[in-house]
This record gives sequence, structure tokens and C-alpha cells, in this order.
Amino acid sequence: MSERSSRTPRPPRRYPWLRPTAARETGSAARSSPGPRHPGPPRGEPVPASSGGAPAEDERSVVDAAVYRGGRRVGSPTTLAATYRRLREQPGAMAWIGLYRPSEAELLSLAEEFDLHKLAIEDAMEAHQRPKLERYGETLFVVLRAARYLDALEEVDFGELHVFVGPDFVITVRHGAAPDLSAVRTRMESTPELLALGPEAVLYAILDAVVDGYAPVVAGVQNDIDEIETEVFRGDPEVSRRIYELSREMVEFQRATRPLVGMLRGLMAGFDKYGTDEELQRYLRDVADHVTHTSERVDGFRSALTDILAVNATLVTQQQNAEMRALAEAGFEQNEEVKKISAWAAILFAPTLVGTIYGMNFDHMPELHWALGYPFAVLLMAAVCVSLYVIFKRRDWL
Repeated sequence: MSERSSRTPRPPRRYPWLRPTAARETGSAARSSPGPRHPGPPRGEPVPASSGGAPAEDERSVVDAAVYRGGRRVGSPTTLAATYRRLREQPGAMAWIGLYRPSEAELLSLAEEFDLHKLAIEDAMEAHQRPKLERYGETLFVVLRAARYLDALEEVDFGELHVFVGPDFVITVRHGAAPDLSAVRTRMESTPELLALGPEAVLYAILDAVVDGYAPVVAGVQNDIDEIETEVFRGDPEVSRRIYELSREMVEFQRATRPLVGMLRGLMAGFDKYGTDEELQRYLRDVADHVTHTSERVDGFRSALTDILAVNATLVTQQQNAEMRALAEAGFEQNEEVKKISAWAAILFAPTLVGTIYGMNFDHMPELHWALGYPFAVLLMAAVCVSLYVIFKRRDWL
């Protein structure tokens, strides 16, 4: 007999909002079998079980595991197997298991113990999922994209978080540095009356932490956009690259925030149907308001970056046109100088030519022994120079 079949029977469901719809109940019944469901490894075979009967696990991936009863921590096991045993020993208790990049064997162990659907396990193994909320029987599977702003690099770092929420357990699988779930656990343990509301309260706290983590990112991006606007009008040549990189980050930010709006609306739509606690309803509405506000800000950032990019392209084009105009004017001025130099060179060349001919050492040359030869040569040179000057002046070369 498997470990799951030997567990102490669970108490009646205290969390009606986790109950499946009629369609899901029908599908679940069709899939059920007398024994426990084994999803089977999506890729490869599971790691062989250890001597304790559970698959070998890397304890470093178990960030924190605790068993709560009545909102109070009643156990802090260090391994998954110990957590399973402690949960069976505490009827009406809830297990909260936090994992960081767990191995395939650990996820398969959780799937067998808590009857997690194989598709959800595949998503948790693969990561790189878009935010979503799926219901598998009486278990909710939530994918969230957390974000944090890195001041030193002026970049937005995104992390992925998978959450399994069942009647008596919450499992978080983290694939990035964000969010800091230890702060969430500390907050919940400091308010046992909220933690006593069960797994749905933990889900609220996680959603709230992820959404609150968006606020510093929004502030950092707003500061970056202000700096970019200054750089654009200052003519910084590197600003185009910065605009492009920030635009890509805003696309990722949109993918992280926009699906949350629909997810929270879906949860709120089931408040009356599943009898969600009124206090949790208020908390979830507050989270939904923050998500909507953040999503609108991100949309505004994308529009602003698009406009800034267009303005920068216009300014760059204007600058290039001004540079081309300056080059053209410089070329025109240079051409004018060249024409003047060429004109004077031609004028001076004429007397040089005549003087050169008359300076040749020959006895027999026309007008060489003529008494008026010298005045004639001077007059000829002057006439040629004046004629060339008049011609060049009429053509605006001089």
C-alpha cells in the first residue's frame, strides 16, 4: 500500500473556493482510480527511492517547510518526507513548503503525495511559463512573474514563481531571486488570525508580495524614462540603445502584469459561489486594484518610450540634416575659393606665357628687334589679363 493511501483521512474541506466546478468534478472522477494517481515523469525516469521510501532529494532546494495548525507553526521539518509525516500526524493542519529550483525527483515526490496533476508538474519543471491560474481537481496551480529593479545595472530582473494550493497544503517553487518569500512567511506567522484562514490566505499573501514588488520597479523605470528624456534632448548618441533595452524590459513587464488582472478577476468572481472569507475578499480586491494600477502604468511606459523613440529619431534626423547642410555650405564656400584661385591663376598665367615666349634666347623672332616690341608685349599682356578678369567677373568667379 502506498504512503498516500496510509495517510490519516483528511477532515472535510474548509476551503470551499478550492472546490472544482461540475465539469472538473466529472473529469476528475473519470480519471480517478482505486489506487493513488502517479503522473509519471514527463522526461526520464524518477530518481530511485532512498532507504526511507521517498525519492532522494536535495535538501538545499527546500528553503523552508512548516506545518501549521490554527495559524501557529507546529512543526519545522527539514525534508519533504518529514513534512509528509508531520502533516499526517496533525489532522486539520496545513503544510507550507517552499522550494528553490527543486529537482525532478522532489517534484515527483510532491506530485505523488499531494496528487498534483502531471501537466502542472511539467510546467514547474520546465519553468519559463506565462502567468496563469489553472484548476486541477481540488488543487489550484498559479504561475506568477515577480520583478525587482537592479539599481546598479539599471535593469529589471524577472523571476518565476509556481504555487500549488490545495485543501491542506501550499507549495511554492521559485525559479529566480524574486520574490522574497521568507518575508511573506514572517508576515503571515506574525498574524496567525490571517494564517488560520488556510491556504487561500497564503495565496493572497504571495500575490500581495509579488504585486508590491512591482512598485520599486515602476519607480525605477520612471526614473530611467526621465533620464532618457534628458539624454534625448541633450543629443546623447547612446540613448537609442538604452530606449530599446528599456522597451524590451517593458514588454516583459507587461507579460508579467497584464495576465494578473484577469486572474484576480476570476478569483473575485468566485467569492460568492465558493464562500470566500470576507476579510480575504477585501485583501484580494486591494491586490487587484494595485495590479490594475501597475498594468496601466506599464502600458503608459511603453507608450512613452515609443513616443520618445520617435522624438529621438526626429532629432537625430534633424541633426544629420544640419550636419549635411553644414558640409554642403562648407563645400560651396570651398568651391568659391577654388574658383577665385583658379581665376587669378589664369589671369597671371597669360603674362607669364607672353613673357616666357619673349624671353627665349633666339635672334630671329618676330618683333624682337622692333623698337615698339617691348611696349607691344606689355600692352598685350595687360589686354589679356583685363579680358580674363572681365570674363571671370561676369561668371562670378571673382
